[in-house]
Amino acid sequence: MGVNASIEGSNPSFSASLDRRFPLRGEEVGPTATENTGSRLPPHHPACETRLRHSEAGFVFSEPFRVASVGTPINVWDYEQVAQDVLDANALAYFAGGSGDEVTLRDNLAAFERRRLRPRVLVDVREVSTATTVLGTDVALPILVAPLAMQRLAHPDGEVATARAAAAAGTVMCLSTATTTRPADVAAAAPDAPRWFQVYVFADRRLTEELIDEAKASGYSALVVTVDTPYLGRRERDIRVDFKLPETLTLAGNIFGHPFDSSLNWRDIEWLAGYGLPVVVKGILTAEDADLACEHGAAAVVVSNHGGRQLDGVQATIDALPGVVDAVAGRAEVYLDGGVRRGTDALKALALGARAVLIGRAMLWGLAARGEEGVAHVLELLRAEVELGLALLGCSSPADVRRAHAT
Repeated sequence: MGVNASIEGSNPSFSASLDRRFPLRGEEVGPTATENTGSRLPPHHPACETRLRHSEAGFVFSEPFRVASVGTPINVWDYEQVAQDVLDANALAYFAGGSGDEVTLRDNLAAFERRRLRPRVLVDVREVSTATTVLGTDVALPILVAPLAMQRLAHPDGEVATARAAAAAGTVMCLSTATTTRPADVAAAAPDAPRWFQVYVFADRRLTEELIDEAKASGYSALVVTVDTPYLGRRERDIRVDFKLPETLTLAGNIFGHPFDSSLNWRDIEWLAGYGLPVVVKGILTAEDADLACEHGAAAVVVSNHGGRQLDGVQATIDALPGVVDAVAGRAEVYLDGGVRRGTDALKALALGARAVLIGRAMLWGLAARGEEGVAHVLELLRAEVELGLALLGCSSPADVRRAHAT
């Protein structure tokens, strides 16, 4: 697809519909366009919503510091602000919070800002494609949907909305064990789309086996085993609001009611491989564990710190990525999860050796704000940012991005 001078111009048909549904900032009509005084909204600054947290993180800001309500989401940061306005305290604490002092939660974002892209110029980029493959499956962009739990806590349509949006975007959705919609029902909502199933291994393995059986029968094509969670991390925002799952929601895999198998070990990767599906090991941060994952048959590894929700004080995922890539040495695919808010973040990860990235909170903010349409819009915004970023980087596709393109 040819790349124009603007993100919106990269897909004219989408841009036309986008302009109708989401007019650009400054083109709003009605009370959202101006303050009561008639003046324009102040410039949007993502730091106000994401790097400097609200009072549940222990910080208190005076009201004038808060950015005015977003009328037109034009990036993921805008969607986060909208989601903060619509989610109740119970849900916001769960989705936005991290563990401990949230050092890793913040550093996942800050680490991307420390990295720099190195564009090459005078390269023919008249035709640019964001398409790639993961585990042999064609996807339209190098961004997958991460396994995020309890999505109906954010929007009534929950996982079904996310599945449909991911299908429309041409990418993989990974469904959480802690889904609020049965795996079979999510599959039925987007029957022709690629989908993976995330696995928590419970102490009572029959619970895990039943979910895997349902997923396999429903056409899920890979198992993504989370390995950084023998126990849930201490998430203090949840404690402050006394987080509770609403009685109206039921988890397919009850991560609050059933303990995890804390004896899980590398031999269990081989047990999961016995289901006949590729096994993706999620939660790798060190070269040593990356090497062991490959030795035990992992088809892919995900460099992940659980969104800063498990052990606080570990490396940001983008910082851990190069060491993992070097250790894997081509034996498996490597993906990155954590801190991705921009298409340029994805490009930095690709340059450092990832084949694709996963988005969790970024997707969730779109879901909370506008359901399926919000998730679809977030994915299209990121795809367009990747497309433009590739062209400006001097690359025609994700396959062209090399280690030399980032520092």
